[in-house]
Amino acid sequence: MLNPAEIRKDFPILERQVHEKQLVYLDSAATSQKPQAVLDALDAYYEKHNANVHRGVHQLAAEATEAYEGARGKVAKFIGADVSQIVFTKNATEAINLVARSWGTANLEPGDEVLLTVMEHHSNLVPWQQLAEAKGLVLKHVGITEDYELDMDSFAKELTSKTKLVAITHMSNTLGCIVPLREVVQAAHAVGAKVMVDGAQSVPHLPINVKDLDLDFLAFSSHKMVGPTGIGVLYGKKELLEAMPPFLGGGEMIAQVGLSKSTYAPVPHKFEAGTPPIAEAIGLGAAVDYLSALGMENVAALEASLAEKAIVALEKIPGLKIVGPRKNRGGAISFVIEGIHPHDISTILDREGVAIRAGHHCTMPLHDLLGIAASTRASFYIYNTEEDIDRLVTGLLKAREVFGLAKSSG
Repeated sequence: MLNPAEIRKDFPILERQVHEKQLVYLDSAATSQKPQAVLDALDAYYEKHNANVHRGVHQLAAEATEAYEGARGKVAKFIGADVSQIVFTKNATEAINLVARSWGTANLEPGDEVLLTVMEHHSNLVPWQQLAEAKGLVLKHVGITEDYELDMDSFAKELTSKTKLVAITHMSNTLGCIVPLREVVQAAHAVGAKVMVDGAQSVPHLPINVKDLDLDFLAFSSHKMVGPTGIGVLYGKKELLEAMPPFLGGGEMIAQVGLSKSTYAPVPHKFEAGTPPIAEAIGLGAAVDYLSALGMENVAALEASLAEKAIVALEKIPGLKIVGPRKNRGGAISFVIEGIHPHDISTILDREGVAIRAGHHCTMPLHDLLGIAASTRASFYIYNTEEDIDRLVTGLLKAREVFGLAKSSG
């Protein structure tokens, strides 16, 4: 088992104090903290190798290109893909939009069905809503069970020969549940549908092999996996990427440009118009190195242990209800406390040095379905300890005291 007390030493920000208290960071589902190795990689690029990539023949350009494309290779290996299947984007949201605007526009026709779930992040809802309005598509949504899992009976009912795409999260950023992705993909492919997976929450926390899972598309973000902001990844099967039209036009994504017509570069560069996020890609490569050294199986085991212990501790707090499953889940734990608004909980915990998140977590339809306007979310990662759980519980008990709820849940 990994030792989070040792791991946290790699993250300089965790040494700081907030409101004169030692920081406890429990907001990694929103963005993770960065280890010194990633910070050093960013500094090294700007201090020693800063140049644009691909087009230069001087030494700095060659070094920058080697580091940038080297990062692509690291990402490919990390998820079991080939280098040509890795497209760098701004974030997971842009990666999903790329699939919607390019593959979706080229391949979906009026009346075609796109199957989503009620727990999707807005990033995996809004692009398909926009495309449906533009092309006359039919959007359908799979529900969840009483235990906050994907309703596979609902999925089987809604999946038909009219379904052309299943767009689905692998791990809910609100519920924390893990979708049985292999079963979903096999069923979708059986009716001829493609599968777009939002892996923003799963890739940083679980071992993923896109070929083993037979994924068509996978999107994820660097900043949630100890890497820098400003860069995300789209994985796609090569034959799909090659058939897709470019998402953006301009420099770098071309093979030949004339005044009236242009031809395009091969994948993945066809989808990377303009100067790419060079430093960010290099930082992502360093993040992949860091996580690979830990071992993603070990990362998943650590988080499962932390989540289990956190749930046991949280359920002892009067009036607290966890919004999500008890088992088969990730480290993002959402909850509500009777009599206290989530924003008030977050404010009180912040004064105690504990960083958590409150709101709808970009899952407004899910919160509407659950009959709550907002929830509080504590999300754990590799640098969190059992002491962090204790600090969280202490802060929540103090919030109850502040609102006069110390003796009862009413």
